[in-house]
Order: sequence, then C-alpha cells, then structure tokens
Amino acid sequence: MSSTTDRIEKRIFLRAPQDRVWHAISDAAEFGDWFGMDVDGQFVQGQDVSGRVAPTKADAEIAKMQSKYTGMPMKFHIEKIQPMTTFSFRWHPFAIDRSVDYSKEPMTLVTFTLEPAEGGTLLTVVESGFDSIPIARRADAFEANEEGWGMILQLIEKHLLQPKT
Repeated sequence: MSSTTDRIEKRIFLRAPQDRVWHAISDAAEFGDWFGMDVDGQFVQGQDVSGRVAPTKADAEIAKMQSKYTGMPMKFHIEKIQPMTTFSFRWHPFAIDRSVDYSKEPMTLVTFTLEPAEGGTLLTVVESGFDSIPIARRADAFEANEEGWGMILQLIEKHLLQPKT
C-alpha cells in the first residue's frame, strides 16, 4: 500500500474466485450494496451513472458512519471496463458539502484491478489525480479517501464472505 500527494493505492487478497470479485465490482446494483450507494442504471464504458449515498449492506458500523450522507448525490463517469481485470471510473472525491457545485472541478480516476492468486483474487484499488483538485480542499479529499479506501476494501471482503442471494 502506497500513497503520494496525487495517488492512493490499496491492495487486498480476497478469498473469492476472480469471476465473483469481478461481478461484485462491475455489476452496478451489487457494487452499490457493498460500497454504499443506490445506483441508477448500469455501468457502461464511456457513460455517466448517477446515484445516491445509501448505507452499505456489508457492515453495520460503517453503514452507521455513512448514514449522515444518505441521499447525497453521486456521479461516476465509467472510464474502462475490461472484463475480469479492470474497472475504472472518474468521480469528484470527498464531494460531501451539499452547498458546493463540484461539477466544474477535475475528477480523480479510480481503478480496480483484479489478478488471480492462489486461493482467491488480489484486488488493487488506485485513486489518482488529487494534485488537480483545488488546493482549498485537496488535503481533506486525499486524507478522507486514504482512510475511506481502507474501509471500502473491508466492505468488499465482508460482502464476498456473505452468502450470495
């Protein structure tokens, strides 16, 4: 796990087959369940998808932390879908102030990369582009997401350990 001022990188070994992990990150509804988002529509490369913060279904404690943001709009631009290996999107990091219009700001790039590993799958998440975020909120966005991606990896791990319904 590494970071600079522009990039956050987190890795986790998941005891789940690569196709199962792929579905959890690339299916919009399933992604929303563990990530903490009600997604409107599907993930389609080159298109935007909107949704709202909704507490995760994977962990009650993290859901409690997310609940203060329930209903806050979120928007992703789906950058790349390369089945079984890469899923990436652009978004406005730490866009939590309802009175601010973040649409004019640059977006960061979030990339999920899957690699087969003995007994499961190695998932790497990289968020890059923080150096282009306005200086007034850059450090807060970086710090929040540095911690947030650690929690997100816990969420996908817990989600994958739950029986699939």
